[in-house]
Amino acid sequence: MARYAIGDLQGCFVEFEQLLQRMEFDPLQDTLYLVGDLVNRGPASLPVLRWVMAQRHAVRMVLGNHDLHLLAVAAGLGKTKAGDTIDDVLQAPDCDAIIDFLRQQPLMISLGRTAIVHAGIWPGWSAAQAQALADEVSVALCGPGWRDFLAAMYGNQPALWQDDLQGVERLRFVVNAMTRMRFVNTDGSLQLKYKGELEKAPAELYPWFDWPQRKQDARVVCGHWSALGLRQNGSLCALDTGCIWGGALTGIDLDSGRLYQVPAHRAYQALAE
Repeated sequence: MARYAIGDLQGCFVEFEQLLQRMEFDPLQDTLYLVGDLVNRGPASLPVLRWVMAQRHAVRMVLGNHDLHLLAVAAGLGKTKAGDTIDDVLQAPDCDAIIDFLRQQPLMISLGRTAIVHAGIWPGWSAAQAQALADEVSVALCGPGWRDFLAAMYGNQPALWQDDLQGVERLRFVVNAMTRMRFVNTDGSLQLKYKGELEKAPAELYPWFDWPQRKQDARVVCGHWSALGLRQNGSLCALDTGCIWGGALTGIDLDSGRLYQVPAHRAYQALAE
């Protein structure tokens, strides 16, 4: 009865199947956790989603920024961008069922002292506070006003968390922290513009997991940051190793710590110069 986690799939279905074989994943006994961004930029978003829905008894996932983008586009609240590869989902006969399934997925899953989340937990939050805030977003996504929520979701403000934030601003910060965050400023405010390598970041920025005042009461298992790559310590397990960029798809046994990797068959997207 193993518990596995796998990094950003982004439509890399062939590599996903190979990684599951390498893990000897048994859906009748094991549980698989996916750290978000199941779709987009890779070649096979629709097969990934259909597989996950078919195996929902053994698979749990959190939403990433690309999954939320798919929801927004499907709701008529956004447009596809250069490099997007979600048309197969949008044109599928079961698109409505897929969208309903995704709306019901959380931003965060708590497993004792382990937290599964796409980008990370804002470092000023405890794991319990983060879970409660993620649940607030889930209520909005599952409710009758979900389209209104998605319409107001985009934007970089507010950049700094305050406990008295309300309404759309409160939920937008939670979404940005859990699905888009990489760096924070000295005061803990989100810095969402710089997306590059850690070693080349401006000196005044902290990766969210190194902010000096971070509350480290859970091991955060996440993805999102392919330029960071595989990184592990006692309070972090970052699994996005850039399969769509020609890197690899990475998974981990959450209990033993054993790592599994399958190299990308090719680069599905070109890295920007």
